[in-house]
Amino acid sequence: MARRDYYEILGVERGATEEDIKKAYRKIAFQFHPDRNPGDKQAEQKFKEATEAYEVLRDAQKRARYDQFGHQEPGMPGPGGGPQGFDFSGFDLADALRAFMRDFGGDNFGDFFGGPGPGQQRGDDLQVRLKLGLEEIATGVEKRIKVKHLRTCGTCDGKGGKGESVCPQCQGRGQVRRVQQSIFGQFVNVSTCPQCEGEGRIVRERCPTCGGDGRVSETDTIAVKVPAGVANGNFIPLRGMGDIGPRGGPAGDLIVLIEEKPHPTFDRDGSDLLLDVPVTYPTAVMGGRAELPTLDGKPAVLEIPSGTPSGRALRLRGRGLPGLRGGRGDLVARVVIWVPPRVQGAEKKVLEELQRQEGFRPPRPGKSLFERMKDAFTG
Repeated sequence: MARRDYYEILGVERGATEEDIKKAYRKIAFQFHPDRNPGDKQAEQKFKEATEAYEVLRDAQKRARYDQFGHQEPGMPGPGGGPQGFDFSGFDLADALRAFMRDFGGDNFGDFFGGPGPGQQRGDDLQVRLKLGLEEIATGVEKRIKVKHLRTCGTCDGKGGKGESVCPQCQGRGQVRRVQQSIFGQFVNVSTCPQCEGEGRIVRERCPTCGGDGRVSETDTIAVKVPAGVANGNFIPLRGMGDIGPRGGPAGDLIVLIEEKPHPTFDRDGSDLLLDVPVTYPTAVMGGRAELPTLDGKPAVLEIPSGTPSGRALRLRGRGLPGLRGGRGDLVARVVIWVPPRVQGAEKKVLEELQRQEGFRPPRPGKSLFERMKDAFTG
């Protein structure tokens, strides 16, 4: 089987820098590492393949030979005497893991697998719900909301206290490492330092206001600009308006989640507005006009064609809601024939006369299955 090009395996160009190659390998190794894909032989093979490519391209001399000769470098016999430019015939998973740990098993190992690294911690994201009516959604609106979040302590200026020093347990790294043995060899388990909580430093004299956290709870009023056309479940992120991180860490975000209030007249389907329009029987038969309500208060007249049955949907183009990405929906009116609860006098006589007319009689229902079978056998 032909061996794949090392640059293709890592997804980099031939002129890629050492840093580009390292980043590409980190990404692939993160995806297919055996610890993340237990028992997956295909992921294991891709991890080994990527490590083999990295082992060659990370080394300037090996990379130069590979660029010149490819896999079949002359003068370097492999097993059986045939040419084998870079012999990885005995390169197994344990070798790949050791190669990986050599470059990424130190201080960067925890960062690579998503663990917290030394330094400041980011604050939490917060979420608030903002209820809007269809009228507000149709035009867009600016709302002011109250948010209770953690902000920088004014007493210690977010430092948490006085007398800052390097954490004695992790020696400033913010992480503690523990060597574990597995069937693949030794692994280094990296976790957040419990004493300094990943910051690499501790405060000897804690602030009496915030208790050493560097944060206090505050309630602020924040303006939120809501664009026209938002829908239930949309959200607006306000960067840096969540909780500030402990002891001067970066702030999280405030997520404003949109909730749509029910409307007494309209239902919504995307950018379309839906409503029922009651019309009289004569209007449905002979045609006519009906005046419709709208969100903007401007009158809208619906033309009803003659012979319109109850339940037919008629559209007024462009009279719905604006879309977030442009355009505008329709106002969709469902015709519902209005039936008076009782009639008497002249109205009743007119209806009785209509009932006798052939043109106003409903069509007879179709034959039953039994009648159709009878016709088929007797016809």
